[in-house]
Formats: sequence, structure tokens, C-alpha cells
Amino acid sequence: MTAKDSQLPNQRGYFGPFGGKFVPETLMPALRELEQAYLMAQADPEFQREFQRLCRDYIGRPTPLYPAQRLSAKGGGAAILLKREDLAHTGAHKINNALGQGLLAKRMGKTRIIAETGAGQHGVAAATACAMLNLDCIVYMGDEDIQRQSLNVFRMKLLGAEVRPVHSGSRTLKDAINEAIRDWVTNVRDTYYLLGSVVGPHPYPTMIRNFQSIIGRETREQIMEGYHRLPDYLVACVGGGSNAIGLFHPFFADKNVKFIGVEAAGRGLDTMEHAASLAAGRTGVLHGTRSYLLQDKSGQILETHSLAPGLDYPGVGPEHSYYKETGRASYVAVTDSQALEGFQLLCTTEGIVPALESAHAVYYAVKLAAGLSRDQLIVVNLSGRGDKDLDIVAGVLGIEL
Repeated sequence: MTAKDSQLPNQRGYFGPFGGKFVPETLMPALRELEQAYLMAQADPEFQREFQRLCRDYIGRPTPLYPAQRLSAKGGGAAILLKREDLAHTGAHKINNALGQGLLAKRMGKTRIIAETGAGQHGVAAATACAMLNLDCIVYMGDEDIQRQSLNVFRMKLLGAEVRPVHSGSRTLKDAINEAIRDWVTNVRDTYYLLGSVVGPHPYPTMIRNFQSIIGRETREQIMEGYHRLPDYLVACVGGGSNAIGLFHPFFADKNVKFIGVEAAGRGLDTMEHAASLAAGRTGVLHGTRSYLLQDKSGQILETHSLAPGLDYPGVGPEHSYYKETGRASYVAVTDSQALEGFQLLCTTEGIVPALESAHAVYYAVKLAAGLSRDQLIVVNLSGRGDKDLDIVAGVLGIEL
């Protein structure tokens, strides 16, 4: 890895062979406008000051880096530290990006905001940012996810957003993104697409990574202050991959810090009912970017499954694909039942109810810790809290609420 690698993507939006802009010609001017506006905002000290002020005063940053001593004891080896993104306003890391893009949309003079959501957390974050910034908000959400995440749907509506159900395909995150892109193509002049993860055409993967990198920058400062050294491992769940990239990227040049992304193995990698694009996919194009995808021999996108709605997506961000290709990160997969075990374990050992997405990373980190020495440090990005998932967990456990 070289210093140049950490500056990727290149000017065309590629991380090695991954990334790019694969969109209808009608969207190319909008993407050029977005890229130019973002570059100007990135170089504007006033924009950066406003973003940092709202991160502090509105989101509640910095979020803590918590030593999970009882969880670590269960592993019996390395110490596990939790980056508490579940304590950010709205209950997940998604607000970092939603707020950054909301400020950018306002700067561009866009007043109509569209977004997509799976687990509902990005939808809630987008609705929250739009309410605070006085922007109209429409959120596309698959009908399957609306049923699984009814609490977050209600939260979005309370915040003034319109939630539009998507009935096509698997009725999950992939299909919500499809509908959001169709809306954007139709209303490209006055509409800003507030994309929720490090996927999509350039400049979205880079822009969203940079907004989420506040997670890794804080983690670096906190661990150096508390432990006077860098961590040995960074562990985070990966659907589209924004929370993981946000943690990983500020440590990219630190070769001794190992990155592990945890995907959703669903009912098992051998069942075809999973969402592990990096562990079991191959290269293709989806939603405007080239990356690892779950697809059949004809290139048709496969349906996915995960107990965690936010991981129920057949692709992944191009930067993660680049990390896999170059060996900078390792990617593993955790099943629904294992994630549920991680969910319950964190509840009973630390009194913290994690999002099911985050529970995948918790489960893997405990297993990883068991094989390491006690002087090693693992940071887990606890990307969200689990209020939204209680109906799902109760249903799996056979408990009637």
C-alpha cells in the first residue's frame, strides 16, 4: 500500500477497477454538478465549521469509545472496545452522512430531497436532517422492510417525511434504491438524491466515506489518548459498507491495523439465502458502480436474505471491493443465528441493545478475541442501537410483544 492508494478514487471515480459512473445520460450533468459542489464545500472552511458544529451540538459527537470488559471476558482474550455510534442522535451512524449531504443540498439550492432506506435508520436520519434544515423529504422503502421496521416508518412520518412503499422485486433495499434513482432521473433539476451508503455512482462513495470518516478519526484520537497505541483490529458490519469505511479509512496507511468486514451469511453461504457480496459474489455493475455483487451466470442480480434489513443488499461499495482485491481488508460472513447470539450476548453482558446489523460484528469480534492475547485491542463499530429490531428478535424467539 502506498500513500497514493489512500487518496483514491482517481478523477474518474475508480478505486482500482471498481467504482465509476454507470448511469443514464440524463444524470451525468447532475453528477457533475454534485461533484463540483462537493469539492467546493470540502474546500470551504465555513462549510466545514458548520458541519463540525452540528456534529458536536446536534448529533452529540464525539461518540464514546467504550471498553466492553464483560463482553471481553466472554471472549477470553483480546480487549474489545465499542465505538458507540448507537449513541449518536437518531441511534446510528447514518446521521453523520445525512447531515453532511443535507447541508450540501441546501448549499446547492435543492429543496426536494429523496432518499432510500432498508433498516430505516438512513430514512430516519434523512428525515431528521431535512426537518432541521427545512427541506422536503421523500423516502423510498421496500414493502418488506416497511413491515419489518414499522417503528422507523412511524418515526420518519413524525419527522415530516413522506414514505413511499416499493412493491417490486424483493421489496427490500435494492428495490428502494431502484425507485429512488427513477425519481431522480424524472426530477433531476430540482431534486437532490441523499444516498445512504458508500455505493452508487461517483462521487457518492467518496463523499459519503468522507462524511463517515469522522468515526475513524475520533477512534484514533480516543484510543491514542486512552491506550497510547493504535488498535490491532477494526471490526464492522458490511452491507453497503458506510459504517465500516468510516471506521477503516482513517487507518488505511497503518499497515499493522487489520480491517475485518462482517457480512450477512443469512441462513448460510451454501443456501443462496444470504447477502455476502464480498464473500460469495463476483464483479459486476449495480446502481451506477462497479463492485462485487451477488449475481447469476447471466449477470442477473440475485435476491438476498438477512435477518438484519440494513445488510439485505446484493452489492457493496467499490472501496470495499478494492480493499478485498488488494488484501487491505478481510471479509467474513456471520449467519442470522450467530448474529442473534451476538445480539443477546451484548444485551446481557453490557446492558447495550445493538442493532442486528451491528450484532454481526459483535459476534465475530468475540470469536476473534478468543484466539488473541490479552494485550491486543479490537475496536468494534457499534453502528446502531436495536430498538428498531425488537419486533424481529421477538418473532424469532417466539415472544409475543
